[in-house]
Amino acid sequence: MDNQNGNINGALKVSAAVIVSIAEAAAAETEGVAVKAANKLAAPDDAPFVSRFVSPIRVRLNGDSAALSITIVTLAGFRAYEVARAVQEHVKSSVQNMTGIAVSKVNVRIAAVKAK
Repeated sequence: MDNQNGNINGALKVSAAVIVSIAEAAAAETEGVAVKAANKLAAPDDAPFVSRFVSPIRVRLNGDSAALSITIVTLAGFRAYEVARAVQEHVKSSVQNMTGIAVSKVNVRIAAVKAK
């Protein structure tokens, strides 16, 4: 409810799961990133550190900011550095625009290169 100054009382919290969903969709939309289904990042089947039950995205919330770590698979024919850079920028802007939470950093790990 609004008070006399027009401010809304209460708090707004965004869960890490919501940030993961936004980041995954943003990364999957980036040209050169391999996806296995609509907005789901691809993962190499033989990578020992990848599990079907572990998200390729981790979020660490620190007060009013978030730090993200993302593992991606790039498509052959794209420059891995440029794809990773585009993922960083797209994820950061998407998370900040949709949640209002500042993103302090986006770490990108390229796990594999997949043939087109």
